[in-house]
Amino acid sequence: MIVDIENTTTSKVSKKLRELREDGGVVALTRVLTLVILTSKDNAEPAIAAANLASREHPCRIIVLASGQVADETRLDAQIRVGGDAGASEVIVLEASGELAEQTEAMVSALLLPDAPIVAWWADELPENVGSTPIGRIAHRRITDSAMDPRPLEALQRISAHYTAGDTDLAWTRLTHWRIQLASILDTFDPAELTGVTVEAAADLPSAALLAAWLQQALRIPVSLVSTAQPVESELPLTLTAVTFHRPSGDVSLSRPRGEEIAELRSADGLVQGVPLPVRTLQVCLAEELRRLDSDEVYGEVLTRALPATDLSGASPGFN
Repeated sequence: MIVDIENTTTSKVSKKLRELREDGGVVALTRVLTLVILTSKDNAEPAIAAANLASREHPCRIIVLASGQVADETRLDAQIRVGGDAGASEVIVLEASGELAEQTEAMVSALLLPDAPIVAWWADELPENVGSTPIGRIAHRRITDSAMDPRPLEALQRISAHYTAGDTDLAWTRLTHWRIQLASILDTFDPAELTGVTVEAAADLPSAALLAAWLQQALRIPVSLVSTAQPVESELPLTLTAVTFHRPSGDVSLSRPRGEEIAELRSADGLVQGVPLPVRTLQVCLAEELRRLDSDEVYGEVLTRALPATDLSGASPGFN
């Protein structure tokens, strides 16, 4: 069911949601959290689609702040989606413009679930400091996606400079399977044999920068970032290409062609083994982050200590 409410207020939207429940047309599921999505109008639907799929694992109330232009007429249009149009959640879309375009706590306070954790997700371009924004201050967890920013590596460095416990970035979440596989490889030989590591990835990929920082912090050896050309016309996401461990006795590499589900693990003697390493979708990454409400301490260490000490010049042509 989809209900449109034009030129309204958040209190009226809250009242309408209660009426839908009282009329018996909406099944009230146990909601475990409130997910606030901060996005532009253009990116609202992809973000809602990902959140709906993630909500099947984490039933929640989804509040979408889809901001318009400050120069436009001041008004608030809302849409309530329940039932089959909302996954395992309730979706409230608020399209604000003019003086209401600023994404403030007042926009969501009347719609928050009582006594439930608040998770905020900036689905596209990021503010300077998410933790100091009105929504960031009330959120238990703050999810960003530096890959969606027009200048992703600079966005990642801003996130690092302003990190607050409870912050996380989907560029890090996309690395979960890579980190598991690389840790398994390192268990097969003595890390003291390593002379260096090379990380190959598409240019401007924040996941590559975080992976290089993680490896450098864990191994205490030089890690080189190398940008690889990937077809710009392809609809496939930009991804990590390969990680190579350099040893005097022979290199060991894990490589995954773009878009493939199986990676190739090449040992020092030239033997090649297939390893499952699927590209993680947005909804899978979002669902993983909604599983935890505590701080990701490993991410915090990598972001604030290892990343500033990592040479990112090879991650993007012309990046300083």
